[in-house]
Amino acid sequence: MADLILTSSLTDEEIADNFKNMDFFSGIMSGLEEALAYEKGSAKAATIVRKRSLPEVDPSAIRKAMNMTQKDFAGVLGVSPRTVESWESGRSTPTPTARNLMFLIHRNPDLVSLLQRG
Repeated sequence: MADLILTSSLTDEEIADNFKNMDFFSGIMSGLEEALAYEKGSAKAATIVRKRSLPEVDPSAIRKAMNMTQKDFAGVLGVSPRTVESWESGRSTPTPTARNLMFLIHRNPDLVSLLQRG
């Protein structure tokens, strides 16, 4: 298996600065406390759910930019060709996971070859 190589336009110092004031332990503890409160019934689900904005994607444009058939694109995403057809025709919308994956593929087409190798 090939080693995974991550690249960034940020310098090592900029990456370190992004995490400098982050307290990972406190964030984990806060999440655990919220989950425990929910389990005990002292917090409502709305209290602990955080809505994230998902990237906008155009499945058809991304697939065509990759010169892929619906079947091949579906294979990369782990869905059926019918699902891709449904997204492209507007009958349904991609799941959050599929949207994120398509966004990443659009930003870095090299991911397709990694996903195809499995």
